[in-house]
Amino acid sequence: MTNSFGSIKPLIWHGDAQTGWLEMLDQTQLPTTQTSVHCRSTEGVYDGIKMLRVRGAPAIGVAGAYGLVLAAQQIQSPNAADFLSELTKQANWLNSSRPTAVNLSWGLARLTRLASSMPISLSPSDRRNQLLAEAHSIALEDAAMCKAMAQHGLAQIPQDAGILTHCNTGILATAGEGTALAVIYAAHRAKKNIQVFADETRPLLQGSRLTAWELQQAGVPVTLLCDNMAAMVMRQGKIQAVLVGADRIATNGDTANKIGTYSVAVLAKFHNVPFHVVAPTSSFDLGIKDGTQIPIEERSPEEIICGFGKATAPPHVNVYNPAFDVTPAELISSIITEAGIIQPVTSENIRKTLGERWKPGL
Repeated sequence: MTNSFGSIKPLIWHGDAQTGWLEMLDQTQLPTTQTSVHCRSTEGVYDGIKMLRVRGAPAIGVAGAYGLVLAAQQIQSPNAADFLSELTKQANWLNSSRPTAVNLSWGLARLTRLASSMPISLSPSDRRNQLLAEAHSIALEDAAMCKAMAQHGLAQIPQDAGILTHCNTGILATAGEGTALAVIYAAHRAKKNIQVFADETRPLLQGSRLTAWELQQAGVPVTLLCDNMAAMVMRQGKIQAVLVGADRIATNGDTANKIGTYSVAVLAKFHNVPFHVVAPTSSFDLGIKDGTQIPIEERSPEEIICGFGKATAPPHVNVYNPAFDVTPAELISSIITEAGIIQPVTSENIRKTLGERWKPGL
């Protein structure tokens, strides 16, 4: 997987389908250290997703696909039914690593559907070859979607704009230049004279550790904010647009994203600042009607009371630590996808934009 910054590659597959392995940039060590973990088993990929060494919905989907190739390497039975049964079992296990980002289940489903359609006469090695080719296709398609989203979103960015973003939605989160950050990179290249304001994104600081670092690498002007400063900069007139990503989007446009996104959307509505979600069509979950049905991952209390090894709360205090929240569709100005811009955000406009992918209830 390549991008315009060359050295920043969250996921790299090495070798063939029979003995290859996945290199994963350990994002928990950024921005101070660039180091990778070598995933040679499904367990390594599961841990990498669970421990946030790889994160961002599209990148998780790609990682899951490669993880299933690693699972296939361990299946030796020539029997097609046995192969599919074990592969499906491993896919379900990988999918449990993070429940909110729908791209993970989407990527895994693509590989299991492919496996189910293979001729029963195929050897295990040929099955692995086809699975690896599909995983590569998912990565390449994601890179292409990032590029298309950037082009569609560019028109939504005014000249001389201050742009607020939350969490990380760039190269580190995808197989391309990102979702929301891809639009920002396009605006920067188009010389729109933008200034990015990046929320730190508590409790794991993806905005300060990852987004601010990534934007600096690209030479994009960026100012880091504590999460509770968003209202202040909006009131001061420094923000002309908000751009965020999405981990899952319901049929009606309700959108799950990193915790704190809902607060930013409410503030943007009050201050009359356009709030744009940038996400590929693979982030839509057309099997759910609205945001109340989106599963919200809850993470360890330690991330809050002892984040990054420093105690910041009394021991044994009760902690509520949801990793995501849901922004209602009525607060979203537009959803920018690779297929076009959904505006206003309604079920009907989502149906028109997604076209053949519109299959509610499936």
